[in-house]
Amino acid sequence: MQNSLVSKYNVPGPRYTSYPTVPYWNNDSFSLTEWKKNLIKSFSESNSTEGISLYIHLPFCESLCTFCGCNKRITKNHGVETPYLESVIKEWKLYSEILPQRPIIKELHLGGGTPTFFSAENLRLLLKQIFDNATMADNPSFSFEGHPNNTKDEHLQTLFDCGFTRVSYGVQDYNPTVQIAIHRLQPFVNVKRVTETARKIGYTSVGHDLIFGLPFQKMEHVIYTIEKTKELMPDRIAFYSYAHVPWIKGNGQRGFKEEDLPTATEKREMYEIGKRMLEEAGYIEIGMDHFALKSDSLYKAVEAKKLHRNFMGYTESKTKLMIGLGVSAIGDSWYSFGQNVKNVEEYQDLVEKGMLPVYRGHILNIEDLKIRAHILNLMCRLETSWEDQSLQFNELPEALLKLQEMQDDGLIEISNTHLKITEKGRPFVRNVCMAFDVLLQRNQPETQLFSMTV
Repeated sequence: MQNSLVSKYNVPGPRYTSYPTVPYWNNDSFSLTEWKKNLIKSFSESNSTEGISLYIHLPFCESLCTFCGCNKRITKNHGVETPYLESVIKEWKLYSEILPQRPIIKELHLGGGTPTFFSAENLRLLLKQIFDNATMADNPSFSFEGHPNNTKDEHLQTLFDCGFTRVSYGVQDYNPTVQIAIHRLQPFVNVKRVTETARKIGYTSVGHDLIFGLPFQKMEHVIYTIEKTKELMPDRIAFYSYAHVPWIKGNGQRGFKEEDLPTATEKREMYEIGKRMLEEAGYIEIGMDHFALKSDSLYKAVEAKKLHRNFMGYTESKTKLMIGLGVSAIGDSWYSFGQNVKNVEEYQDLVEKGMLPVYRGHILNIEDLKIRAHILNLMCRLETSWEDQSLQFNELPEALLKLQEMQDDGLIEISNTHLKITEKGRPFVRNVCMAFDVLLQRNQPETQLFSMTV
């Protein structure tokens, strides 16, 4: 990869788990009334055919990982488990009262924080009460994030018995110096144990999350981490760039200096070497930052052109409605987004009062919906088309102007009705999507809102 391209396109940019992106939501025009109306509309259109997705945010961690930008609460007090889960159940019941019929849950994901902070029994009770007011879809896709150090056999067996077939483990890097810097000490033997246990129980997809660009990380660390990962051959791998966003309050990314981080060029070299190693091992690159074996459901979703992307990341199929439960969780009704309050106590207080804890959001207009469709196509298929009357490209002249330069650089190919990202352009998929992001172009931020694209 030419260093000049890295230098040219290494700018702050979104990861596009939504469009519009959160900083550009029009909160002034958002209301709970509109959120509920769009929720019911989307549910009525899709529940019987697609089902819905459910994301449950479990925010507690026993220690702070300094690479993490997620909303979490650090505590060793496990007495917080039951009150929090009771609030999640109350929130779910509030949604159940709004929906016109019994929801069919197609996708369910437990994220965090650290979901395995919670005991296996408490997670079982949570899921039992969720399904007191819902039906499990045929062939559901249920997944959770597990910490290799505290995921017990009971967690894996209990969740498997509840319908979970996929688990992802945060590995990050196996080098001790890097692990100390990010405050995430976990030996390979722990990852090996939970990976093999999941497979023995019957999980059909085990994923490992690897990060490049971490503080004090060198090329040899990335190579070593991938070599160790190949010993276990997880079904899918998220191999993504560390997002350095120290300006976000409370994320803990101030435990090291900027000069402790690899340069943009070094990061891109880490990715290229890592990608080559993974492909040589039989992994196929999926969308952005993800790799999967051909036997994994994520690869099969790509082949069937069913890959989708939302606030849960890449998913195997699309549901028009995703409900987010728990503190800071984001819901997506396709026509609108809504996010819960970010403070645990405030979240619990609102739910206790019988109020949905949504405090901000965005109602998508016609232009938003068109651009969202283009960006989803690019993120999931690395191409988009404007043959469909609802996706007319000539309505976005700003995008065409910006994309011309990318075409000159060999990153994309444009025809009269089609745009395709080239192999050379794959590392810059976020930049291509930014060309379509008219809200970002019309309102350039005065301060940095996003991590760097490289």
